[in-house]
Amino acid sequence: MWWFQQGLSFLPVALVVWSAASFVFSYITAIVLHHVDPLVPYISDTGTIPPERCLFGIMLNVSTFLGMATMYVRYKQVSALSPEKPKILKLNKLGLTLGWMSCFGLCIIANFQKCILYYIHVLGACLTFGVGSIYMLVQTILSYLMQPELHSKEIFWARLAVFLWSCSSILSMFVSSVVLYSGLYGQNLVQKLHWNPQERGYTPHMISTISEWSLAFSFLSFFLTYIRDFQKISLRAVVSLQGQTLHESPGSFRAEDQALLIAGSI
Repeated sequence: MWWFQQGLSFLPVALVVWSAASFVFSYITAIVLHHVDPLVPYISDTGTIPPERCLFGIMLNVSTFLGMATMYVRYKQVSALSPEKPKILKLNKLGLTLGWMSCFGLCIIANFQKCILYYIHVLGACLTFGVGSIYMLVQTILSYLMQPELHSKEIFWARLAVFLWSCSSILSMFVSSVVLYSGLYGQNLVQKLHWNPQERGYTPHMISTISEWSLAFSFLSFFLTYIRDFQKISLRAVVSLQGQTLHESPGSFRAEDQALLIAGSI
């Protein structure tokens, strides 16, 4: 059995691979069609003009569902491992809420392009990366609280390092974006897809785009740390039939008959 076939480790693997592919494929398409400059454009710029916009949107929508599934499995794992620790359970519920808010932000990014509905797109980015970073912090704290009995110290330090990486990327992108869009370098820069290295504002533009790519891959790296944890999780469904036939109501047969109709686990 391959390592990605163990338990539910395929979930974070699929999330990381699919999300990275959505960035790369839309970038390649935009470059081939000369819609953006080859040298580090904004990720959102590679999903602005058709046909890459269609590819970018549908692939990120799939990433949204993979992210929600991964975060839910992580939530159930922590709940099962620490059923009698109220502090951990509260943080775990907070983490799931924040994680799903971040996924909703990713869905907004996928469907509301920067050059068309800029402020809604920015709202999605704030939910994805801002709230997502808080989700990473909560999971890092949970990893700290669960060591060394349930979590190794290496996992905690790895998640802490990735969290700090994402924070530095957010800070760099925020500062450079504020400088770039302050009005000092012209108006309507949001619509600008091609940059000349000789133009004013090119340096903060490059810092901002590099920071955005760095931030995106810091998030993907964080989910890579889930692989080892998910290898220890298996999923099964228990089927319980509520009647002898499909047209009977659930209350029309005895409880002992229901016990005999348990189909077992799949």
